[in-house]
Amino acid sequence: MDHDDGPQREPEQSAEKNGAAADRAKAEARAARAALSSMLAPVRARTRLAMGLQIVGAAATVVPYIAIAELAKALLAPGPVDAGEVRGAVMIAVIGLSVRALFGGVALALTHFADVALQASLRRRIVERLGRAPLGWFTANSSATVRKAAQNDVHDLHYLVAHSAVEMTAAVTLPVVGLGYLFWLDWRLALLALVTVPVYAGAYAYMMKDFGPQMGKLNAGIAAINKAIVEFVTGIGVVKTFGRAGEAHAGYREAATRFGEHYSGWVRPMLKLEVFASMAVSPPTVLLVNLAGGIWFVHAGWVSPVDVLTASMVALVIPSVFVTLGFGAQARREATAAAQRIAAVLETPVLPEAVHPREPEGHEVVLEDVSFSYDGATDVLKGIDLRLTPGSVTALVGPSGSGKSTLASLVTRFHDVTGGRITIGGVDVREIASERLYRHIGFVLQDVQLLRTSVRDNIRLARPDASDEEVREAARAAQIDRRIEALPRGYDSVVGEEAVLSGGEAQRVSIARALLADAPVLVLDEATAFADPESEAAIQDAIARLVRGRTVLVIAHRLPTIVEADRIAVLSEGRIVERGRHPELLAEDGLYARMWATHERAVV
Repeated sequence: MDHDDGPQREPEQSAEKNGAAADRAKAEARAARAALSSMLAPVRARTRLAMGLQIVGAAATVVPYIAIAELAKALLAPGPVDAGEVRGAVMIAVIGLSVRALFGGVALALTHFADVALQASLRRRIVERLGRAPLGWFTANSSATVRKAAQNDVHDLHYLVAHSAVEMTAAVTLPVVGLGYLFWLDWRLALLALVTVPVYAGAYAYMMKDFGPQMGKLNAGIAAINKAIVEFVTGIGVVKTFGRAGEAHAGYREAATRFGEHYSGWVRPMLKLEVFASMAVSPPTVLLVNLAGGIWFVHAGWVSPVDVLTASMVALVIPSVFVTLGFGAQARREATAAAQRIAAVLETPVLPEAVHPREPEGHEVVLEDVSFSYDGATDVLKGIDLRLTPGSVTALVGPSGSGKSTLASLVTRFHDVTGGRITIGGVDVREIASERLYRHIGFVLQDVQLLRTSVRDNIRLARPDASDEEVREAARAAQIDRRIEALPRGYDSVVGEEAVLSGGEAQRVSIARALLADAPVLVLDEATAFADPESEAAIQDAIARLVRGRTVLVIAHRLPTIVEADRIAVLSEGRIVERGRHPELLAEDGLYARMWATHERAVV
């Protein structure tokens, strides 16, 4: 007889999923630690030298306590005070403080110099790596990703490299040496200095015993809140239409309430326990315990009052260990996460450069049986054959997602084809050196990127050696010269500060840049798609000047802009399904004709 074992298998499946998730988390943690270790390798020798110096400096910190004890004994001894002993004790204290300052200062200087060298090296590596990355990578990854890696994440390594190593070394060395001295002085005083530590350690262990499962529940709660938010935002149109806003918020309220109740239920008892645990190792508590115990020891005749005073001062350094170790652990966690993100940027795939680069002969662009896949599994372009003759305009049209932008990005080598080849002047683009390729091919995109520098430098980005008059001539041809001259410092105005440009104005600056570059092959992502009405006519005039005499590939978002094109290629699902001039495609009564009819109905 068959039995339904579904309920029995659910816990097993859940356990398997949790086990797999735990294994992934452990693997990610190992990878993150490996990334951090590899990143710190160039400065490890200097860091270890600094730690060695800090051990000497931290050990010297105990010397003044010993000197004070000897000084007290000399001053409290019966009979006349021995001036030599007093001077000797004072000199020992001064030497100890001097050694501490010298060795500790040199150790910090070494780690700070190491930090500066490491940050400079990492930033150079990031720039060098991204300089060889395909331009398509920057389309998929925002500038914020690069900025965070090159600035914030690299800076997050500062405390770990410049401070944490020497501070944690001092935090461990000082108590060890101090306790060693106390054991030499009297073993009972050494144990008394440690009497409150087990209280703190036990409380901390109790607080951390469920940390992993509790964090898992917190993450699940955050995921539930995010899911509720997404569901509400996705269905907001329906909610507003049917007036069910109150019910729509219910899912979010329930998820947020559950999260809040669980978080407060877990954290509230721990906060109380943490307060008592921190009090156990606080300086007042440590001092009180050591003085009280010391008085008992003095009455028992085991130690002298001077020994108790010295032991109490040494015991006061022990609580600082926990604070420093806590900061060090947090710094390492932050640095580990930062190192993982930096490593991801440093592992950015790069475009392979030809060992023996070739020079194109002419400006004809040919696509031969081109296919392309972003993930290596699904082709978004298949079997593309297209010829762009010099002096002609070829337009790419098609439904959204048909592969127009992807195809154009392959011509400019934002990505490399996964099948077939693309040639310029008879040479595969992969066999042309990158610096030479972008002298032969230029592009004007909808998403204009201007640097935070002067307008002049933005225009001559492709030709840094261009004269001021050449820059002005390009700006005049792009019909942006008058607007630039009206800026506070004209062509020297900094974009984003003195030069706040509209989208259409920024587009004309990018067209001026393309005009100045004077590349014979041009890829144009219809620049007027999002332009304001005032800018559109000016941009169209500038484009007309730009495309004259060049081999042009246009990505068309609005059909009326390409009716005069020499050739129109219609894409659908990654393939060219029609090609010809505008009248020919209308006569075929295919996809292009249907798109044109849709456009005309929209206009009416």
